[in-house]
Amino acid sequence: MAMAFCLPIRPLFTHKPSLSYTHKTHLKASRVLFSSTRTTPLLVSSFTANLQALFHNPTSSSSVSKLRLIPKVGGDRADYSSGEEQTKSVDSEAANEEEFSWSSVILPFLFPALGGLLFGYDIGATSGATLSLQSPELSGTSWFNLSAVQLGLVVSGSLYGALLGSFLVYPIADFLGRRRELIIAAVLYALGSLTTAYSPDLGVLLAGRLLYGLGIGLAMHGAPLYIAETCPSKIRGTLVSLKELFIVLGILMGYLVGSLQINAVGGWRYMYGLSAPVASLMGLGMWLLPPSPRWLLLRAVQGKATSQDSKERAIVALSKLRGRPPGDKVSEKQIEATFLSLKSAYSEQESEGSIWEVFQGPSLKAFIIGGGLVLFQQITGQPSVLYYAGPILQNAGFAAASDATRVSVVIGVFKLLMTWVAVLKVDDLGRRPLLIGGVSGIALSLLLLSAYYKFLGGFPIVAVAALLLYVGCYQISFGPISWLMVSEIFPLRTRGKGISLAVLTNFGSNAIVTFAFSPLKELLGAENLFLLFGAIALLSLLFVALQVPETKGLSLEEIESKILK
Repeated sequence: MAMAFCLPIRPLFTHKPSLSYTHKTHLKASRVLFSSTRTTPLLVSSFTANLQALFHNPTSSSSVSKLRLIPKVGGDRADYSSGEEQTKSVDSEAANEEEFSWSSVILPFLFPALGGLLFGYDIGATSGATLSLQSPELSGTSWFNLSAVQLGLVVSGSLYGALLGSFLVYPIADFLGRRRELIIAAVLYALGSLTTAYSPDLGVLLAGRLLYGLGIGLAMHGAPLYIAETCPSKIRGTLVSLKELFIVLGILMGYLVGSLQINAVGGWRYMYGLSAPVASLMGLGMWLLPPSPRWLLLRAVQGKATSQDSKERAIVALSKLRGRPPGDKVSEKQIEATFLSLKSAYSEQESEGSIWEVFQGPSLKAFIIGGGLVLFQQITGQPSVLYYAGPILQNAGFAAASDATRVSVVIGVFKLLMTWVAVLKVDDLGRRPLLIGGVSGIALSLLLLSAYYKFLGGFPIVAVAALLLYVGCYQISFGPISWLMVSEIFPLRTRGKGISLAVLTNFGSNAIVTFAFSPLKELLGAENLFLLFGAIALLSLLFVALQVPETKGLSLEEIESKILK
């Protein structure tokens, strides 16, 4: 419980006493605020008794309860009141450092993160599925002889769907809410997976790929939103970065399933169909989870729901998310503090952000930061570098390089390990150090790859080292941190629309890089293409150094008030 003494006396001592009991909560509780110039024996004796009660038994609830009354003086009389105004700031500070158990945050993270895992699984499974689908012996179809355009549509069908999903969700994100959006994403994942797996012809297969892509677009928007808005501020960076780990884990799972089913007749059907049960688990889990408390309060502030009803539902939701009894006092105080913060932020603005407000004021600043990160995430050549993984390892003499699926598994395992490093360190080191260090490594690796193809062809170890350096640095910087910053940097007022626009930017730039890669490779050559990507990486490093703030340890409301304004 947060509390304070407000005594109308001069300080009784000028040095801080040495205390052996240093628990944060009780240090806040024992903070003494002095004001006025009068002294009375009554107040001094009350102060002494309260201090003795606290320090002789600091864990006793009965001792703490004695400190609730705060003396105020009017004339020569002491009037004891609840001290609500004096304790408000301390309550707010304590709310940001709320206690939680890891067991209570696992499920609210796990089920949204399955949306990322299914996105990654599609990337990994498609690499094996396209080989199976085109094989006369293993395809199990009469339409295995696909043209280059048809094969391109199969591979990029989910990307088109993700682009369309990001565009469609932009105007309705705040209406749907984070939970309903993820439930719809799970349904689209399952429908797309089953449609693709049981497709009788190419047209149905492409329709299934588009449906699955719609699920990706909604999941990549809703998952970081739900996780960031429901988890404790202290571990927000860890959990949102852990979602990136799930994407990489999904890629690795897709590679593994592809390697196991590559020799089976109709193996591509199993590769695509396996995501359906995972999507069903995601949908069931999101159905059982409560809505985001912040979204419920946002609806009240926007005038779309009554304040009392929204606060009651938000208290129940937060209690469930933290594993507390329904309607507990701690959740009630946190919801009230968050509601007052939102109401204050909206007091001089319209009740709801317009479609174009993302390009104005604090929202524009947030979009420059978040949109810039996901843009540079793609145009520094991430898909192109991995395209060269097989030839680089083959030139280095690695035996595993003779099998494309095994090479993919090796790269996937390394990506997974490096993403885990980012997860462990993001809330310790912060966002900026990981971004600056990782992007510096990306620029160096791209310049080394350019040098390898230009004049160091006789030293394949340089290419292998550059490849691993690129993958490792990407997974501790742009990979997880970009999505983390996107999930927390936008003001709550425009967060739904802002993240929709950032996801659209990500998939759009991904499509541009993917489609422009082959023409650029023929036009510039590998050495100059990597040199171009290296120059872009240096520009992105400058962008990070000048534009991207540090958000470690800040609540979403503090980010909006301290950084964006």
